[in-house]
Order: sequence, then structure tokens, then C-alpha cells
Amino acid sequence: METKILTPQQIATAAKLIQAGQLVAFPTETVYGLGADATNPTAVKQVYAAKGRPSDNPLIVHVSDIAMVQQYAAVIPPVAQQLMEQFWPGSLTIILPVKPGSLDRVVTGGLTTVAFRLPANEVTRALIRQAGVPLVGPSANTSGKPSPTTAQHVAHDLNGKIAAIVDDGPTKVGVESTVIDLSTSHPAILRPGAITKAQLATIVGDLNVDHHHVDAKETPKAPGMKYTHYSPKATVIQVADTDWNLVREQVANDATVGILAFDRQVAAFTALKTYSLGTDVTSASARLFAGLRYFDDLPEIKTIYVATVPVTGLGAAYMNRLNKSAGGQWFKK
Repeated sequence: METKILTPQQIATAAKLIQAGQLVAFPTETVYGLGADATNPTAVKQVYAAKGRPSDNPLIVHVSDIAMVQQYAAVIPPVAQQLMEQFWPGSLTIILPVKPGSLDRVVTGGLTTVAFRLPANEVTRALIRQAGVPLVGPSANTSGKPSPTTAQHVAHDLNGKIAAIVDDGPTKVGVESTVIDLSTSHPAILRPGAITKAQLATIVGDLNVDHHHVDAKETPKAPGMKYTHYSPKATVIQVADTDWNLVREQVANDATVGILAFDRQVAAFTALKTYSLGTDVTSASARLFAGLRYFDDLPEIKTIYVATVPVTGLGAAYMNRLNKSAGGQWFKK
């Protein structure tokens, strides 16, 4: 199969491919998603196959407006309506009870809930409108690998496996959306993202952050709760801000080491391969996956030392992805 690269001006072509049951990668403000008609179980199954994604990992349904949610959600409680009005379009995914019979179990992972998102990227909203159906949209990468933040990342993983990629340039946020579960009596954040707990609390009030381990027999309610994610081939090591001098002393001339850190930190590693995270947590979140992928394409790199940030605000999302990528490993003094 030839994977076409489409421009934002070729949305009509992408929409026809979706209507024909084909897979099309699309841009969002977070990461690129792998799109298929959410109402077509055969097309959705192809998403799992193309990614190598476990079938019990439910998919987020991307919509073009709130009216589209009403077609598939059994109920939209007032708090959900308020969150949609405040944070949509944007980096927030909301889990609601699914209307019986409206979506196949291949979309929901067999659960009685479904996750909805209205992305901030206008190109993708236009694609959904023209296709006339909601799109499933897991990250457009090989399952378990760092998420794609450019069309080139998508092509690296899925070229020849999908019909097309809509190229709208690099994503702006760089980490996947916040996921909030409103299907139970007490709301809970299942995945941190750019919309923070503090922001959500202004509407929801007190809410949990669900850190529980999803066991082998349990179906996760949201992506990222059960399976390995964001992992390059090299070993990833998290480095506290105060430990970079020790890292430099240990690996200053080791050509098998890559440094993924802030400008002020990479400047000290003149003899090694480096990739800058920029100057703050916003740029770091936007560049984290691109940096991991950069080193993934360098076969000599066996270990990547990566800068950490405080676990507050957007930093909670950054550290969630980094910690999963590192398998919890930290630099040891």
C-alpha cells in the first residue's frame, strides 16, 4: 500500500478515504492520531492491526462538536457539559457511559463507557465534519513506541500500512490529552495532560488521580494505564536537576550515551549526541517524544539520560510520559 502525504488543503481526499474504511493519520495539538471511522468495526480493527495494539486497549473517539457526542453518549451530565464548554476544543478527553448499541465493542474495549475528545486542530475538525463520522484516534505510531509529533514520525512507523497522513506540521503540546472519567460517582483523572488537575477542579471540585495498576485480566478505561508506552530501543534514565554534574563526570566521553535535556544542561556535553528540550516545561513537553525518536534512529546510542521537571501543572503530564518511557529508572549517584 502506498501511504499518501496530504496537505491540509486535501481534507476532502482524506475524508473520502475515511468513508471508504481506510486509515488516515491526522494532526492534533497533542500528537498525531491514527484515524478510522468509529462507526465501522472493520476499519477500527485495522487500526489495532496497523499499530500492533492490544485489542483490550480502548480508543478515544474524536468529534467535531458536542452534538456528535450526544449521538453516542448515554448521558452528558451537567459537569461534563461545563467541561466541554470550558476546555473544548482542546486537550481534554472525557469518559462517559456509552449509549447501548451506538458503538461496537472494538471501540470501547468491551466496556460500557467511551472516551470523547474535541481536538483543537481545525484541520482535523474539518476532516471529521467532511467525513460525517467520529474518528477513533490512538497515537499514530507502532504500539509502545514514542508518540508521533510530526507527519514524518508517523511515516517512519506506519508507511505502507495506512492510506494517508495529513501533514499539518509539528504538534504544539506534544503530550497526549488529559483523560477524566465522569462515568462514576466520583470523577478521576486517568491520564495527566495539558489541562491540569487545578484547572479541572475549578469546575469538578475535588477529584482523584487514578494511579492504580491495571492487572492482566482488567480492561483499562483509558490508554496508557496498562501497557508499555513511549519506549525507544535505548535505555532511558531520568535525571534530577541536581545530578547533571555527576552524569557529566560519568559519561562525558561515552559515545553510546545520548543527552535529552534543557539548553542549560546540554551545553556541558560537547562530546556527546544531544537533543535540546528548550528552556521550560512547555517546550520540553512539545519536544520529549521527538527527542526520544531522534536517538532511536542512532543505533550507537544505548542509553538516553533525560531531564526531569517538578510534578506540577504540565510537569505532571511530562513526568508521567517520561517515567513510563524509562520504566521508572533514575540516575543513581
